[in-house]
Amino acid sequence: MLALLGMLDSGYLLLAKLGYIGSLSCTVTRGCDVVNASAYSKFLGIPVAGVGLAGYVVLLAVAIAGLQPRWLDRREPDGVLAGLSGLAVAFTLYLTYAELFILHAVCQWCVISQLVIVVIFVLSLAGLRRGSSTAAAAAGRTGTSAATGIAEDTSNP
Repeated sequence: MLALLGMLDSGYLLLAKLGYIGSLSCTVTRGCDVVNASAYSKFLGIPVAGVGLAGYVVLLAVAIAGLQPRWLDRREPDGVLAGLSGLAVAFTLYLTYAELFILHAVCQWCVISQLVIVVIFVLSLAGLRRGSSTAAAAAGRTGTSAATGIAEDTSNP
């Protein structure tokens, strides 16, 4: 569910950046267009929202793969999620710094993505720490299931 939310948010930002939907609806912070038009809205010539969208697609794919029976009792999917989302959090910190201290503008849609990726990172760390055993999956949704919002099926271990 979280990765899907991130995909929707990044997709909206990307459509605005590419000019398909006009101006962003920014009712809380009023800095969306400033941020989206800045030099910080591109990374290596690619819109940051496109990088975010691609990242969320990859996170969703890893999370769904981690819910497959052969991976339920293994830690690798949570490790990959933790690694990828950790990189995304580091990039997010850079962008947040740019928003707050360079642009002096905050985009509410960017904040949503920032929160989503931090939550995915924290939950993937929790899943990694707890281990992806079926017993842990039965105790609560962390790691791979948290990124997708799909509960692991622990009925057939």
